Amino acid sequence: MDKIWLSSPHMGGAEQGYIQEAFNSNWIAPLGPNVTGFEADLEAFLGNEVYVAALSSGTAALHLGLIMLGVAYNDEVICQSFTFSASANPIMYLGAKPVFVDSEPDSWNICPDALETAIKARLAAGVKPKAIIAVHLYGMPYKADEIKEISVKYDIPVVEDSAEALGSRYKNKPCGTLGDVSVLSFNGNKIITTSAGGALVSNNKVWKDKAVFLSTQARDEAPHYQHSEVGYNYRMSNICAGIGRGQMQVLSSHVALRREMNAFYTDIFSAVKGVSVFKEYSDTCFSNHWLSCITIDADAGGKTTEGLRVELHKNNIESRPLWKPMHLQPVFKDCLYYGGCVAEDLFNSGLCLPSGSNLSMNDKNRIYDSLHSYFN
Repeated sequence: MDKIWLSSPHMGGAEQGYIQEAFNSNWIAPLGPNVTGFEADLEAFLGNEVYVAALSSGTAALHLGLIMLGVAYNDEVICQSFTFSASANPIMYLGAKPVFVDSEPDSWNICPDALETAIKARLAAGVKPKAIIAVHLYGMPYKADEIKEISVKYDIPVVEDSAEALGSRYKNKPCGTLGDVSVLSFNGNKIITTSAGGALVSNNKVWKDKAVFLSTQARDEAPHYQHSEVGYNYRMSNICAGIGRGQMQVLSSHVALRREMNAFYTDIFSAVKGVSVFKEYSDTCFSNHWLSCITIDADAGGKTTEGLRVELHKNNIESRPLWKPMHLQPVFKDCLYYGGCVAEDLFNSGLCLPSGSNLSMNDKNRIYDSLHSYFN
């Protein structure tokens, strides 16, 4: 049996034309008309007068976003613990210190109460955090109004990690436009892909221009190579941006197909005791359902996420546990943490299921049969 992947790339058909154009014009470089065009496409999609800098990865965008906010050596940055390590690693790149906080059970994202507790504790210790990293996990918007209120109250800017949430909305505002600086990812498993790539988003054009400058080795205006700042090789290539331009044409349909997969699982598990499908917590938010996730109450039905993962694996179907919280990771074992056990409980009881926009009816039938076999 062919493998059914968790989330594989899904081409729309127009990508090859943009790539061929780049070859025909010899724009094989980290600049060119596809890069400019892809940025314009994203700006048009996101609206709200934002500016986009196309970069080599979402991690690069997070790194540069923290630099835009002035994060430096020994600063503290508050970060959602329940996330992928790329949300936290750029803090370490700068020699700063992550301070992790728990999630809340509605959105699975950063808990406003734990966030404010952490801020108060750090201020009492004589340290003001330099930034807050909040993540839209699995495409589900975090409680942006509550986080923004805390951000304004304590004058601490928000880095919005929207790597998994392009196409999601919070109170009809596109995810990727809700932070002081925001981040997108176009990795191969994302809702759309550029093979590898990301973007920094801001309503501040100065920051967009600064990000482009730093991402191209911070070369000063001079006929010779002169550098007054440390730069990075973070700019997106014209080839990758060509893939992105083609993918933008199918973004809305990809979102619809991912949401159909979430409805597929909702229907399957509607009568299965102890299983909950991760859904929108309010009619104020709209998730792209980048990944469809479930939690299993082992006490209620006698089944476990690990048992299901093994069953799917036997049938060559990929699934994956939810993110292991950062404060439980060996690399971050000495970092501060504020909150309870929500993130840890989700890790222990949750599983990501195949969610791609390119899953066939045969794939769905195989998934259904495997799920039915395990639970019945």
